[in-house]
Amino acid sequence: MQNILVVQSSVLGDASASRGLIDDFLTTLGTRANVTTRDVGSNPLPHLSGATLGGFSGADGPEATAERALSDELIAELQAADVLVIGAPMYNFGITSNLKSWFDRVLRAGVTFHYTAEGPVGHLSGKRVIVVETRGGFYSEGDGKALDAQEPHIRAMLNFIGITDITFVRAERLAISPEARTESLAAAADELKKLGAEGFALAA
Repeated sequence: MQNILVVQSSVLGDASASRGLIDDFLTTLGTRANVTTRDVGSNPLPHLSGATLGGFSGADGPEATAERALSDELIAELQAADVLVIGAPMYNFGITSNLKSWFDRVLRAGVTFHYTAEGPVGHLSGKRVIVVETRGGFYSEGDGKALDAQEPHIRAMLNFIGITDITFVRAERLAISPEARTESLAAAADELKKLGAEGFALAA
């Protein structure tokens, strides 16, 4: 049985489209996986600070020690996961600041990646990721694509720590009309259902 880490980042609680899609996906999997959830939308992490970076560099003091311990905890959850599922709504063309705070603590030099003369090397290769993106407009192609600071950012951060097996499931046009919202959510739910049925998260 494989381990799934779910990172939820919407601030909308039960009204969140990304949260609803992921909940349905997990229902599809049933009891075939061990699921750990880190909800940074409902329980935000502190934003990056001097104490955070001090903790990463080994500084003493209660704030730095607490920041290092929090980063260690988040990284341990990620290291233990075979599959990472990220709920990533688009806010003002990018990811939520809460999700950025999570990435700020798991992208850690010497732990999840290291630098070499040839460039950075990630330490978390072999993991699979499903990113559920929800967007009010349409950004996956056409004129809107130039405004998309969400998907390229997520891909770059995951690649940086060695994760390249990434599936993006997009629910777009959610704010265009009720009909567009219903159609897009149904299509995304169907895509996630197929991933579950095909054993995406459970394959060896």
